[in-house]
Amino acid sequence: MDLASSSSLPDAPLPQFPAQSSTAASSSAEGAAIVSGVVLDSSGAAIPGAHISLTSRDRTQSLRLTSGGAGEFIFTGLPAGRYLIMVNAKGFAPFTSTEFDLSSRQAYEVPNLTLSVGSTGTEVTVRPIEEIAAEQIKAEEKQRFLAVIPNFYISYIPDPAPMTIRQKFSLASRDTFDPISLIGVGLVAGIEQANDKYPGYGYGAAGYGKRFAAQFGDGRTSDFLSHAVFPSLFHQDPRYFYQGTGTVKSRLIHAASFAIITRSDSGKPMPNYSYFLGDIGSGALSNLYYPHADRGMGLVFTNAAIGIAGKAGGTIIREFFSKRLTTNVPPSGTQ
Repeated sequence: MDLASSSSLPDAPLPQFPAQSSTAASSSAEGAAIVSGVVLDSSGAAIPGAHISLTSRDRTQSLRLTSGGAGEFIFTGLPAGRYLIMVNAKGFAPFTSTEFDLSSRQAYEVPNLTLSVGSTGTEVTVRPIEEIAAEQIKAEEKQRFLAVIPNFYISYIPDPAPMTIRQKFSLASRDTFDPISLIGVGLVAGIEQANDKYPGYGYGAAGYGKRFAAQFGDGRTSDFLSHAVFPSLFHQDPRYFYQGTGTVKSRLIHAASFAIITRSDSGKPMPNYSYFLGDIGSGALSNLYYPHADRGMGLVFTNAAIGIAGKAGGTIIREFFSKRLTTNVPPSGTQ
């Protein structure tokens, strides 16, 4: 056999590694080294399909491959040098190893190749403020003191969404025409008749009817003026905001001051024009239907003072007793 002709045969093709690509020319097999490892999560489970990059310090080598089903990978045919490994996998934080030196023919296994769970984006649903306020008001309309008396105008949520003008009028209507409110009007009218208050109304059924109408007018005009009309004009929130924490003194001051200091629609404290003007306006309107002998500025300011004092006393009761005695109070932390 002719050895010369045998040596002229073409070289056999070198083996290929299809999972490994390089931006530099592959090194000669002589003196080639190997880098291998296994990609794991924090529980020790394998992470298949991770994208792994091997880069030399001088950037002459830049190889990439994907981890196998058991999280394994291997880079072959590497020249000696200084390298680092970078790993990216979906759902995990990127990993970059410390640089390591690779000598000729060395088989190096990358240590501690464990990926931590990456931060995930939070889906945020943006809803109109009016829609949020409507849900909160609907919940407030279920609040009843002793499961009977309307307790709509107290917010147990520290920072509820501001009410629209329409919502202010709607809640005022819901509160003032509640059947229990009308029963309260009837009881007060009966007490006035029993005590012969406002004798100009007379006695009997006719006198009771006039007293009922007067009490109804006082309450309805006061409610609408102080809870809807003036809050809309001055951009004020007509609700009382429950404090619930702090010293007894701080809670008492917070509750009693509500008659003179309230919160604007933007959440800032401001003088309670709505309650003051609402009660003054209601007192002025009462001159239209009270007996002539009882009309005048005295009636206006008397009714206004009674209204303001009643609101101050009512908020103190709400602050210290209403949460325990009110049904359908939202749980703490609800927004």
